[in-house]
Amino acid sequence: MEYRRLGRTDLRVSEVGFGGAPAGLRNYLGSWEPESDEATEGITRAVRRAIERGINYFDTAPGYGGGRGEELLGLGLRGQRERAIVATKVTGDDADAVRRSVERSLTLLGTGTIDLLQYHGGWYTEDQVRTILRPGGALAGMRAARDEGLVRHLGFTAEGPNGPASALVASGAFDVLQICYNVIFQHPYDPSRRAGIIYEAAAQGMGIVAMRPMTSGTFQRWLGMVAPETLGQVDWHRATLAFVLSNPLLSVAIAGMRSPDEVDANVAASEDLSMRVDLDALHTRYV
Repeated sequence: MEYRRLGRTDLRVSEVGFGGAPAGLRNYLGSWEPESDEATEGITRAVRRAIERGINYFDTAPGYGGGRGEELLGLGLRGQRERAIVATKVTGDDADAVRRSVERSLTLLGTGTIDLLQYHGGWYTEDQVRTILRPGGALAGMRAARDEGLVRHLGFTAEGPNGPASALVASGAFDVLQICYNVIFQHPYDPSRRAGIIYEAAAQGMGIVAMRPMTSGTFQRWLGMVAPETLGQVDWHRATLAFVLSNPLLSVAIAGMRSPDEVDANVAASEDLSMRVDLDALHTRYV
């Protein structure tokens, strides 16, 4: 497993991270019951296997099953907390809501400190950004938690790049950007123009986390619709993850994992450099 610096923080993170959404969300990307004993055992084993294989970045959120995703991660990390970098999220319009969320997350995760607290956003509007940044808003609550030592670093997540998301980057208030970025959603990073929110965040010294690096199966389903014969010709799971890991500005790509076998597959994709590409060369149009 290779490790990369998480922006201006003091953290070195595994280039593949453990994504917690599939653990806590019912029937996300397949039949799944997060409250079952099977889920508890499977996620616990997957988390411990991830640590054994060198994965140290674990991402979850209260919104993943109403806290169930955090609870499952906490169970998996028992006795292993010092080997893990734990990232979770908050929502809410004011500092009090953030404080309540942080306290609940600490309990469910079974830890005294969250390494990275991210505002859990989607497609931001200008009004949402003003609410987050205003005095007494969500950012104020996040900063208060950091000042008390409950949180080490601050970040935010975004489903896509737009003006309001760029405003959050430009505020200088956040250490990490988590953004949807993959082979079919490349808007955050355009090497041909040196443009996109990933460039903006890197210029601020922020760590860059890619979510849905394997497109949540969308690319593979498209292939199955238009060229099903290709599905068995290439390991598309490995290829799509390799595309994202080829980005030199990226800190970590988070992939959902529910079993030790899935952990091993993602680690193998990280170790296989044969599918890495030169993104500058890929986007060259004039020769």
